[in-house]
Amino acid sequence: MAKIHFKYGAMNSGKSDTLIKTAYNYEERGLKVLVIKPGIDTKGENKVVARGGHERTVDIMAPDDMDIENEVLKYKDIACILVDEAQFLSQKQISQLFTLAKQHDISVICYGLRADFQTQLFPGSERLFEIADNIEKLPTMCFCGSQAEFNTRKVNGKYVFKGDQVAIENGDNIIYDSLCGKCYIREGGTI
Repeated sequence: MAKIHFKYGAMNSGKSDTLIKTAYNYEERGLKVLVIKPGIDTKGENKVVARGGHERTVDIMAPDDMDIENEVLKYKDIACILVDEAQFLSQKQISQLFTLAKQHDISVICYGLRADFQTQLFPGSERLFEIADNIEKLPTMCFCGSQAEFNTRKVNGKYVFKGDQVAIENGDNIIYDSLCGKCYIREGGTI
């Protein structure tokens, strides 16, 4: 029986790189993959873009209200569904991915963040923690050399800890990175 996997990590942990390599490995064996990205993620337009420069075209851009199960079933002979930025999917869409694994025997591997820059779980991530068969943390490093756990948002070069959960492109210079707990608190974050 197929499984649903959640591979999560803070910013810069190589989630998109891992997705692109996983797609390559499946296809090298002659197996078809389907790559999904939430419609809210406008970075890279219709591509998964890794920090190292690799990219892959997305098969399905999923808006909030899309029935992912119905959309995926339009494709034939899919061995694996790979989801980038899974934290942005709705809880209902994550449940639909679970159904695709369990009732349609399609493996699902979701990549995403655990929590936002205010340490709050994203709805999609919360649902994945509830139902995923396998959960794996992808580690990354803080600037101080410790393992980074917390995502941060910088607006125009300054750390911010208030605002909407999602801010991708709104005219400001928005940058995301990751910090260890000590550095997160030192920069003004609260737990």
